[in-house]
Amino acid sequence: MSVTLEMLGTGNAFSKRFFNNNALVFQDGFTLMVDCGITAPLALYQTGRTFADIDGVLITHLHADHIGGLEELAFQMKFVHKRLIPLYVPETLTETLWENSLRAGLEQDDFNSLHHYFQVIPLRETEICSITPNLQVEIVQTQHIPGKRSYSLFINKTVFYSADAQFSRELIEEVYYTRGCRAILHDCQLQQPAVVHAGLAQLLTLPDEIQQSVYLMHYDDIMPEFEGKTGSMTFIKQHELITLG
Repeated sequence: MSVTLEMLGTGNAFSKRFFNNNALVFQDGFTLMVDCGITAPLALYQTGRTFADIDGVLITHLHADHIGGLEELAFQMKFVHKRLIPLYVPETLTETLWENSLRAGLEQDDFNSLHHYFQVIPLRETEICSITPNLQVEIVQTQHIPGKRSYSLFINKTVFYSADAQFSRELIEEVYYTRGCRAILHDCQLQQPAVVHAGLAQLLTLPDEIQQSVYLMHYDDIMPEFEGKTGSMTFIKQHELITLG
């Protein structure tokens, strides 16, 4: 099953030009936001949409460029739009998301848990979550920051979305050859050395047949200097609407 996706932002955590690496996935009339970083509210506004147009949000890990917009989203949904939308979050992150990231801003009166702001739907590794009849996601833990859990996604089994991940040839080859994914959206650090993200130099070592399936995202603001220097891989652009799978 193919999916249509629009990148709200394609930049890294410090990007000022391309915004945080967050996305919208459209299927069956449902709009899923993948991560909701600091720049997500403005990026959404620039598309002509508001949080009222979001039907659910999925979180991959707890860095601010992926969750920094959740407080505004929660307040707007609760008090303006008066809806509790689904929050798809790895079950290992649920408690920390509230206690260490959102509680200080959201807790008030009787609103003292994530469940007062969202329909919390825990995600578990190896289990496929059906968001709509034609939209399925599966999380897989990938290496990002040592000691901190971070997850990448399989969308409808055919699209791999890395969120933030160190380079792993073994994983990418499994994604392509074993899982059969022909669309691989992978974070790409352009400045060297690449430590907690896959680096362009590392990704360029992949076989050309895999590179042809790779869309580069979560890149530095110097991205224009690397146009035409990415082998058979393609930079995905902010607000670009693409159909994958």
